[in-house]
Amino acid sequence: MVTKKKSGQEEVQAFMQVLDHPLKQEIQRVREIILDTHPELNEQIKWNAPSYCFRGEDCLTFNLHGKGFFRLIFHCGANSKEPKCMRLLVKDKTGMLEWLADDRAMVKFYDMNDVEAKGEKLGDVIQTWLQES
Repeated sequence: MVTKKKSGQEEVQAFMQVLDHPLKQEIQRVREIILDTHPELNEQIKWNAPSYCFRGEDCLTFNLHGKGFFRLIFHCGANSKEPKCMRLLVKDKTGMLEWLADDRAMVKFYDMNDVEAKGEKLGDVIQTWLQES
């Protein structure tokens, strides 16, 4: 018997069903914001968390470790061929991005109020990241 491989979105839905995290609702809400940002974003599970590709390149990944918060990591793919200095390319007018390296940044979320407060700006930051990366 041949079993059909799950799509990336099906993998993420299955992951979310069994996820035991105190901020599960907030993680789900950020997922919705991400998916509403651009129709070409594809979901998958990578590094044991929801991760997103844009035109075949990894660009966003949840980091669910930590107490009382979770992170959304903005990056230039797992196999970035040539390092880009995104810090200079991405103009973060929101001030939300915390730069971890020249090609990697993050946004932390603490609760649903924080997610909702950052929601619209998050969509803008994601759009800028996708255009510049």
